[in-house]
Amino acid sequence: MGSRRSNPRAGARKSSIGELTRPASASALAVPALLAVLALLVAGCGVEDHANEPRPQPPTRVSVSVSEDKVTVDPRRVAFGPEPTQQIPQNRDAGQPPVRSREPLDVVLVAANLTDTESRLRVRGRRRSATSPALVANGNISMLAALPTGIYEVSAANLPDVEPATLTVGPYRTSSENDVLLP
Repeated sequence: MGSRRSNPRAGARKSSIGELTRPASASALAVPALLAVLALLVAGCGVEDHANEPRPQPPTRVSVSVSEDKVTVDPRRVAFGPEPTQQIPQNRDAGQPPVRSREPLDVVLVAANLTDTESRLRVRGRRRSATSPALVANGNISMLAALPTGIYEVSAANLPDVEPATLTVGPYRTSSENDVLLP
């Protein structure tokens, strides 16, 4: 048998300009791949401090009724601990995680005017006050107010003979992260 000589052009490919090129070796491909992986790793390493803000507390509901002689608020104290009526029924056994925040408490005042006189609901505190749109005679209204911690007087604006009520807002805030059916 004759000796076989290796052909230097064996396995070579013809490039688009007509020159012969050698096939890429595994080590030649590994270097660009390694650089691409390294670039992805460097790009993925960003700031480690990712803000994970707690979900906001759903508004606390407060019922207000305006009668001929006085304004009644129920409950008279809010945000002094977990709200017993805050959670939806399927989450009633789940704890409400507290939020460390100095943000005002969102309060929905649901008011009923039990008099024959149109009025406006007025909420006044040391740092904040709010007035509702017209509260028609024998009608009702909902009013959203952002109330910081403090004591508020809830009154009927056009009814001077009606005794105002007191609403106290505490510092406790909860996250709604356990309330799965909230938006």
